[in-house]
Amino acid sequence: MLIKRPRSKAPRPSRRGTARTQLMKALETSVRHPEATVTVTEICRLAGVSRNSLYRYHVPILKALRDHQRHGPRFAQAKARKSAVQRRAENIGLRADIAKLAALVDHYYAAYRETASLLERRDRELAELRSKLKLRPALLPSAGR
Repeated sequence: MLIKRPRSKAPRPSRRGTARTQLMKALETSVRHPEATVTVTEICRLAGVSRNSLYRYHVPILKALRDHQRHGPRFAQAKARKSAVQRRAENIGLRADIAKLAALVDHYYAAYRETASLLERRDRELAELRSKLKLRPALLPSAGR
């Protein structure tokens, strides 16, 4: 048979409150060292709190950590690195477009030269034909006389 122990009437300290303070201290400690990577696992290890507890009961601390990660120095470096990668990819695409445009300009210039030479030849042929036709002015009959 189970023996019931009398419950003590003294208020027990809230475990959430102590966990919250431990997590806040761990977060502040981690944030003070900018060269260190601040992660959920590291903060929970420093505070002695499980990650599940952090995700379930301490959402404001998690939000503060995410804000620090989002606006921290490593985020700026990652953003710069990402934008550099995007710029490289864009440059590669632009170089390919430049090559295509150069080929297109060459094509149109060759077509222009061919058309210009054809036009010159036609003008010469017409001039030769006109010189061979001995054209003289013709008198038109008048209608009323």
